[in-house]
Amino acid sequence: MFAVIEDGSHQHRVQEGDLLSVDYRSDTEVGATLKFDQVLLANGGGASIIGAPIIEGASVEGEVILDVDKGPKLEVQKIRRRKNSRRHTGHRQKFTRIKITAINVPNLEIVKEEEAAEETAPAPA
Repeated sequence: MFAVIEDGSHQHRVQEGDLLSVDYRSDTEVGATLKFDQVLLANGGGASIIGAPIIEGASVEGEVILDVDKGPKLEVQKIRRRKNSRRHTGHRQKFTRIKITAINVPNLEIVKEEEAAEETAPAPA
C-alpha cells in the first residue's frame, strides 16, 4: 500500500515505514506526530483511489525522528572580471526527518502481497 502526499510544494510517494525528509518545522520535537491531510492518490494493491484534487477523509501520519537535519552545503561565488570584486557565500537547508507510521484511506480495498502473488502465479499443468 502506498500513497502520494503533498507537503508544501513537494509531492512524496510514501509507504508505511518509509523515512522522509520534509521542510523544516520549528514547532516539532522528537517523538511528535505529524498528520498530512493532502493525500492525492492511494493504492491498496488491487485498486487505486485518485483524488480530485485530494481524497476526502484520507490522511498519512508520521513520527518525528530528527527535528533538525541539514542538507549538503551549497557554495555560491560571484566574481566580476577585472574588477577585483569577489563574493563567496554558502547555504545549508534545514529539514525535519520523519518516519511514516500509518496510511488511513476510507473505502480503499487492500490486497495483501501473498494474495496478489497467488493471483498472478501460473496454474500448474
